[in-house]
Amino acid sequence: MFENLSSKIEKALHTLRGKGSITDINVAETVKEVRKALLDADVSYPIAKEFTDKVKAEAMGRNVIQSIEPGQLMVKIVHEKLTELMGSAVVDINIKGQPAIVLIAGLQGSGKTTFSAKLANYLKTKKGKSVMLVAGDVYRPAAISQLQTLGEQVQVPVYTEEGNKNPVQIAQHAINEAKSRGYNVVIVDTAGRLAVDEEMMDEIAALKRELQPQETLFVVDSMTGQDAVNTAKAFNERIDFDGVVLTKLDGDTRGGAALTIRYTVNKPIKFVGIGEKMDALDVFHPDRMANRILGMGDVVSLVERAQEQYDEMEARKIQKKLMHNEYNFEDFLSQIAQIKKMGSMKDLVGMIPGMSKLTKDVEISDDAFVPIEAMIGSMTPYERQHPSCINGSRKQRIAAGSGRSIQELNRFLKQFEDTRKMMKMVSKNGGKMPVRRRR
Repeated sequence: MFENLSSKIEKALHTLRGKGSITDINVAETVKEVRKALLDADVSYPIAKEFTDKVKAEAMGRNVIQSIEPGQLMVKIVHEKLTELMGSAVVDINIKGQPAIVLIAGLQGSGKTTFSAKLANYLKTKKGKSVMLVAGDVYRPAAISQLQTLGEQVQVPVYTEEGNKNPVQIAQHAINEAKSRGYNVVIVDTAGRLAVDEEMMDEIAALKRELQPQETLFVVDSMTGQDAVNTAKAFNERIDFDGVVLTKLDGDTRGGAALTIRYTVNKPIKFVGIGEKMDALDVFHPDRMANRILGMGDVVSLVERAQEQYDEMEARKIQKKLMHNEYNFEDFLSQIAQIKKMGSMKDLVGMIPGMSKLTKDVEISDDAFVPIEAMIGSMTPYERQHPSCINGSRKQRIAAGSGRSIQELNRFLKQFEDTRKMMKMVSKNGGKMPVRRRR
């Protein structure tokens, strides 16, 4: 996410490091490079220029504290202005109403149907709401069946009317059904449409007018870059939506849409899609996104995801096993499963400060655990519970069964043993790494 933009901005800010003070010349040089980085990221020239003009004015006008070197000051200012550009504060979705109606709009192929299901899952699991999905796309043949499949995945009912080609009528019937069955939220998925298609734009405007939704969300594929911004502007003029959803942000190395779409339409970005799984949806935090763009990671989001998967009873059980040297491969597999639930490995690594730079040229795949899982899966239940029993003959069988070499297996067994020892030491020290003191 934002790899290209991050590396170029970091390079631009590097020009001020080691400088004794901020001057007109070195600030001008820095903001020029920052502007080029923004333009390369598909940010429009007027917005890039206005942004860098603000950065320059702030840098020249701020009294420099002697203990803060110019490079650090410039990073701080750029972070503040990036956060401001993307909206400053988190704006939550409005789900007040009985039921609250959420209308989903956007272009064809922007990911509306998938987002609708993700949003239903989010509201159900994170907000404790009972949700109904409505199949309002009456044009795309597979749209209804796709929403039904996704609804089954997240265990949310989907309202459909086979043969009815009137989306307004379908949505109204669905709302009546939701009221009678006590659902808190109704999410209406609609057909994709082009902003230049007057008939289709009239239809989405009619849906907004007749349903009077509490929340209208515009879904846009972030990888379309500047086109996403132009489309958002056209839709906003017709339906005055309440917020923007950026999908496929995990695949967008430029980041131009995230940086400028809120500025252009003056509407907040509320959610970002960061993967294909139904839980791969994040509330948009402008300050955290600014951190990631500047290569500073996003520790807060990482901790939040870890806490969501944290099982206190399981943690106590593992700690007890560590203390008695009973931690085994089954415990290790259980922890791998918890890590995988947190999201894609590439996204998690990007949340660790400095790791984006270190892993820039490294292919980070969600398949990283596959060889380990294969090797553990080739062990007998007894071997998984008693790691020390794995000898030469057992190694031959495990390696052959998992399709890995003896060398790979030996490397994994050593890593496992080192990990077990380290975790035991941390456990003994109350969660802190032991410090070696010099004598």
